[in-house]
Amino acid sequence: MTEPIIVGADGSRHADRAVEWAADEAARRNRSLHIVHTVARRPYDIPLYPPRDEREAEARAGQQVIDAAEKLAGARQPGVHVTSEVVAAGTVPVLCDRSARAFETVVGHRGLGGFASLLLGSVGLRMAERAAGPVVIVRGETGRSEVAVGIGDAGDSAALEYAFEAASLRGARLRVVRAYQIPDRLQRSGEPISLRELEESVRWQVIEAHAPWRRRFPDVDVVEEIIRDHPVAALAEVSRQVGLLVVGSHAGLHAPRLGSVSHGIVHHSHCPVAVARAPRSTDR
Repeated sequence: MTEPIIVGADGSRHADRAVEWAADEAARRNRSLHIVHTVARRPYDIPLYPPRDEREAEARAGQQVIDAAEKLAGARQPGVHVTSEVVAAGTVPVLCDRSARAFETVVGHRGLGGFASLLLGSVGLRMAERAAGPVVIVRGETGRSEVAVGIGDAGDSAALEYAFEAASLRGARLRVVRAYQIPDRLQRSGEPISLRELEESVRWQVIEAHAPWRRRFPDVDVVEEIIRDHPVAALAEVSRQVGLLVVGSHAGLHAPRLGSVSHGIVHHSHCPVAVARAPRSTDR
């Protein structure tokens, strides 16, 4: 368990919530916590070589942020080993680089300072697209224990594995959610559609998709939730009732992107969202 949980800190309340969430996650998974604060320079606003006193002031401010984050994590989970660093570089490149040696990366959904404009669609979204392993965006309600995972037609092994493990560690129930819409070809055909038969077909697809993980995690109480609605709308509604929502990612090493459903739920979830993908490193 040498791969740490990485969390970005900037002193904002959103980042503080991310630090607390990450400390809890590190305790649950018996991993260390590594806190990162970046000081990103804006080349058009300041000199290329700022005065020494300005660099020293930035270093002091950054250390204050890190000290406060370490104190917050220690108070939250005294038994977790915490390390930290301040880096004068862009937030996304730094966190992506660190993510290659981490179990997962945690960020708040908004930020200040080095995490300026940490809006979904900015740093948070780019991390969800580009990080080497799972990314958790901490937002909304964090106090509930139940876990939900959204899967598509073919299921999603990375998301299912992450969700089952998260539920097992929390002693929580897991909802496996499949949202579907009536295919256009069926609606255009004019033939009668049995919604009951269609839903049962979808339900069996879901059961088959998560069967291997149910055998691997027999302690997890699993329920299937089949919803006839747009997947983003359905998962956003589910997120009002759970403490963690897990979705898959279609990001690739050479062409990073996020699937449309994952992209939508990252923007609209009412609870923390884990964008799951298999880590590139092998130390699990």
